[in-house]
Amino acid sequence: MGTISEFMTRDHRRCDVLMAEAEAAAEDHDWGKTEQLTRKYVEAMEHHFTMEEQVLFPAFEEQTGIIQGPTMIMKSEHRQMRGLMAQLQHAMERRDESEYLDTSETLLIMMQQHNMKEEGMLYPMSDEQLSGVDKIISEMQKI
Repeated sequence: MGTISEFMTRDHRRCDVLMAEAEAAAEDHDWGKTEQLTRKYVEAMEHHFTMEEQVLFPAFEEQTGIIQGPTMIMKSEHRQMRGLMAQLQHAMERRDESEYLDTSETLLIMMQQHNMKEEGMLYPMSDEQLSGVDKIISEMQKI
């Protein structure tokens, strides 16, 4: 079935593409397309966060006993990104290109930093430390 690193990194890239497409539509002043792509992007990010928060993080915390470590930081960053995604949607609804693009840039920087931590540390640790990786991936796929 592969590794957690492969599965989750692939999902990061899917979200990255959706964000880039939404941003490009906003730059083109195509607000109908921007709205459609922004909603897809937010849904993809929420799905990704849900896979982590409901399956991966609890498995990591339970099997490693580490609850005040990387998963706590990732959850905090998820909350921050959710706030930025809400700002992005608000800017989109108001057709405020400047706010939309500023917010998307901030969100992109935060996502890149967040993804580097997950891909460089949390996911490899999960692949090494967790038993039943196939089962964990399967549970995430069910979400």
